[in-house]
Amino acid sequence: MRLSTKLTLFITGSKLAIVLLFIITLPFLVEQIASQFTNYTLKQQRKEVLKNINKNGIVYYLQGDESYGSYTMLKEEFVALLPVSGNFKADTIKDAQRIVENDTLSYRILSETFKFENKNYLLEIGKTSASINQYNKQLQQFASYVLVILILLSIIIDLTFIRMVIKPLSKIIKSRLINMKFPFKFDEHPVKTSTTDFKYLDESLALLMNQINEAFYKEREFTSNASHEIMTPISILQHKMENLLAEEGLTESAALAIIEMMKTLNRLKKISNSLLLIARIENQQYHDKEEVKPLDLFNLIIEEISHRLEEKNLNIQIKINKDVVLRDINKDLLYQLIFNLVHNAIKFNREGGSISISDNFTTTGEYEINVSDTGMGISAEQLPHIFDRFIKSNAAENYGYGLGLTIVKSIVDYHHLNIKVESKLNEGTAFKVVFSNWKKAQ
Repeated sequence: MRLSTKLTLFITGSKLAIVLLFIITLPFLVEQIASQFTNYTLKQQRKEVLKNINKNGIVYYLQGDESYGSYTMLKEEFVALLPVSGNFKADTIKDAQRIVENDTLSYRILSETFKFENKNYLLEIGKTSASINQYNKQLQQFASYVLVILILLSIIIDLTFIRMVIKPLSKIIKSRLINMKFPFKFDEHPVKTSTTDFKYLDESLALLMNQINEAFYKEREFTSNASHEIMTPISILQHKMENLLAEEGLTESAALAIIEMMKTLNRLKKISNSLLLIARIENQQYHDKEEVKPLDLFNLIIEEISHRLEEKNLNIQIKINKDVVLRDINKDLLYQLIFNLVHNAIKFNREGGSISISDNFTTTGEYEINVSDTGMGISAEQLPHIFDRFIKSNAAENYGYGLGLTIVKSIVDYHHLNIKVESKLNEGTAFKVVFSNWKKAQ
């Protein structure tokens, strides 16, 4: 899941949780606010009543009666004033019920005693609970609507901001990591961002890729130079040994020893040539603008190694479409690729076995070349490593894939092809080279 998606889900979820919590607690909050506001109103009315009494006297309310009571027309509020004993004390605001004109109504009532002209009076100011709560539902709905609108606005703002902040990260991933092939070819210009962490990440990745490229180029240069330089002393030694073999009076044992040394030299020469070939392929020193008919290559290869087929009494079947022409490819490298596959199919085959070579177009139009044998096969443990340099399969039997398949992989990578391998021990191996860029329509 993408980082922006995760942040979006988190922000949306957290805000929805806040909304849910607010909606659940909203009735209680509104009730508390209304209660506190009613208490404040009652206290303000008490101040007004006491102010009038201090200014106009208690007669202003009693008008000659023993007590005073006044209700609004709808009985929503009332003010009551009556004398009480000197020991009676009251200073409360609480909910209580009162009977008014045979109706029992719930009120929020402020009760307070005070003295005036040495007499103790009880002042009660009430407000019906119904009038207090009549706007609660509307307030809750209004608050809910406002909150939802604010949450939606904040989510939109957050998402816009997240996209702006994360945009450089997406560019870093696309330009530095996705679809990058080794050796790395990337834009040296740093990604524009004001986020320090992204700047550090971009610079670190660029530095790391440059270091890897530099190490790779040095290794490749060393391999190329070493392979080239080794060839001269090998040729000198080979020439000297050939001269020794031609000398008269050479004993048979000495001649055999020289022949063994020449075999070792010949093997060393092949390894050096293979390393030099890999280095040249990786250095892209080959042209890839030629047209090649796979059938011609296979016929040429079979003609060249027919004697080896006869030595092991192998049966070979070739079913290659004669009309297929591959373009923009290096003929010599493709020849080397196919030669190595056929060579391995012979080398690791059993006596009297068979080799099958065929081609076909996939359902998506890709061209495939298949080379399979009935040989010794490769174990599942060795299969992932067969393209590594000098990795051997069945080392106990001293069979080695050496650099042959490494060269195949280098050529495949050079031409942006794909190679697949399937193998079972004692049943054989099948190589499939996929030419993704060559469609049937061509």
